[in-house]
Amino acid sequence: MRIFIALDIPAEVRAHLTEYMERARKLAPDARWARVEGLHVTLKFVGEFSDARLQEMKTALAWVKAAPFEVKFDGMGFFPNPKAARVFWAGVDGGEHLPRLASAIDMALAGLDITREEKPYRPHLTLARASQRPLRELQALLEEPAPQFGTQGLGTRGFGTMTAREFFLYQSQPQKGGSKYTKLERFGLE
Repeated sequence: MRIFIALDIPAEVRAHLTEYMERARKLAPDARWARVEGLHVTLKFVGEFSDARLQEMKTALAWVKAAPFEVKFDGMGFFPNPKAARVFWAGVDGGEHLPRLASAIDMALAGLDITREEKPYRPHLTLARASQRPLRELQALLEEPAPQFGTQGLGTRGFGTMTAREFFLYQSQPQKGGSKYTKLERFGLE
């Protein structure tokens, strides 16, 4: 089964993202837009993992300790960079707490022969992926105000905040139109 560990995001943040994405979608209709109900803050992507060893993973994750912390959803950007925009994302800022939690999860799972992360942790919400050409339509909106988005344009949009009090072990099941995500286990932050 395909596995990842993530923070869920609250309904009010999803509502702001839904409204924003519905308007932005008109500017880049060829992009593959994310389903808002599937958005999450990934802490660790595991990939394929044996069902038989799932309990071992749950036990390892239960040892991860962190206090609740604030997470802000704000700003926009592109991967790999604005000139070759293949992914359009919304920013996620949890201060030092969010990367620390991701690192603790990474270390906890290293004992299960799961590859440790080599790249720096860059939290974000993927909103759209380029289908065949870079997302140039959205690039320009980050630099200039756009009347259809008010005077601020796309780049200065805030979507809300939350207090992270838990993280989840998810199963990802690829399907037509986007993967289905199922929560397998909850882990509280205290």
